[in-house]
Amino acid sequence: MSEHSPLIDRYIACWNEADAARRQALIAETFAEGATYCDPMLQGEGHAGIAALIAAAQGHFPGLRFSRRGEADAHHDRLRFSWDLGPTGAAPVAGGTDMAVVAPDGRLAAVTGFIDFAPKG
Repeated sequence: MSEHSPLIDRYIACWNEADAARRQALIAETFAEGATYCDPMLQGEGHAGIAALIAAAQGHFPGLRFSRRGEADAHHDRLRFSWDLGPTGAAPVAGGTDMAVVAPDGRLAAVTGFIDFAPKG
């Protein structure tokens, strides 16, 4: 188990939290103040920007949840980990790999997401 597992678990929890106030608290605990996020479909900066993009993703994928796939790789202040997206208890419909930079305070400073597989269309 990576020393960064709790951070990655909080990151995944941010994407799954439906309650906006609880999600905002998780984001503040997980992401540094000026953190950035980008993937092929979404990008955001700061806590408000990241909260907005997560809310947009939840609206686009109702009823689906994120889960970690495998263990994380880490060196220095860099992380690489994979995730799946799908209905609880069923095969994932999408998955990806994220690369992250950990800030000196232990929160995420930047996340870049890559889509490994997704439905066509």
